[in-house]
Amino acid sequence: MNTSGPDAPDAGRRRAGLTVARIAHLAGVSAPTVSKVLNGRAGVASDTRQRIEQVIQDHGYRRQEQTEPATPVVEVVFQSLDSLWALEIIRGVEQVVRPHGLAVAVSEMHGQLTPDQAWTQDVLARRPTGVIAVSANLTEMQSAQLASRAIPLVILDPSGEPTHETPSVGATNWNGGLVAARHLLELGHRRIAMINGSAEFLCCRARLDGFRAAVETAGVPVDPDLIRVAPLYVEGGHAEATALLALPEPPTAIFAANDLQALGVYEAARARGMRIPQELSVVGFDDLPFARWAGPALTTVRQPLFKMGATAAELALALADGRKPEHDRIELATTLVVRDSTAPPPDPRPAAARRRR
Repeated sequence: MNTSGPDAPDAGRRRAGLTVARIAHLAGVSAPTVSKVLNGRAGVASDTRQRIEQVIQDHGYRRQEQTEPATPVVEVVFQSLDSLWALEIIRGVEQVVRPHGLAVAVSEMHGQLTPDQAWTQDVLARRPTGVIAVSANLTEMQSAQLASRAIPLVILDPSGEPTHETPSVGATNWNGGLVAARHLLELGHRRIAMINGSAEFLCCRARLDGFRAAVETAGVPVDPDLIRVAPLYVEGGHAEATALLALPEPPTAIFAANDLQALGVYEAARARGMRIPQELSVVGFDDLPFARWAGPALTTVRQPLFKMGATAAELALALADGRKPEHDRIELATTLVVRDSTAPPPDPRPAAARRRR
């Protein structure tokens, strides 16, 4: 049995006694250089910084006391900031942190799933009270860097499988996909399409799995031509809905992975002269504020974005106070909100046959 690694029986004692001087010795640098890295300051070569960070990660270094107070800010980092989805989360975070005298800082990854190293260094230098990463996939090194500086990290709507080491907040996406498909099935639809987001997002995979489960349980074959993938924006929904409605046997209903895609479906239907819901039913996901004002009002799966932001902020503040969360993973319920964009499928018989009935 190998007892020489950081998980050896005496690892806890070694970690507790790991000092700046010891880190410097192991990395072959000076103590002031280690201090610069620990405090997120510039003036250290990239390869030297990486070597020091590797020593910190390998030996599980955790700063026991802050030499400088944390900045009274909770930082929220998004993959992108170009939709109301992000605003609802920010509102939830702000409601929780404001009574504690904290502000909310927002940063964007410009479409990337993993923040770049420049973001990491900036956060280490700013030393916020906590970090909430939304739909992000931080590397093991980045998570270790935050932990070594006692900066709490919470993941909201993780892009991959959440780990027990990092608390996370999400929604019941599988059940949301299930209830959306079940609603359409109960209305009598059998040609049901889904426009999903990229499989790199855990939430999108879960929504598709729930959708499939409902359709297959009903004994309805899942036509591969009716499952499409598009960016989670109006343009993505419009492009795929246009293609779906041009099929020789188009769907009578479309479930979109978010409300923005659903708006794109509306536009594609309008362009073909199709009426919603008389000729095409549409279901979205999120229940953003505009959904109730769409024409017709959008049936959608409500994701509690505001509450998700608030819950993530509560976890971050608990960690900052040194309290261990009761649960590592919190999933908040999704609910179907039925409005005016869904109805039974149109009668396929010719008008004359319907009149003779």
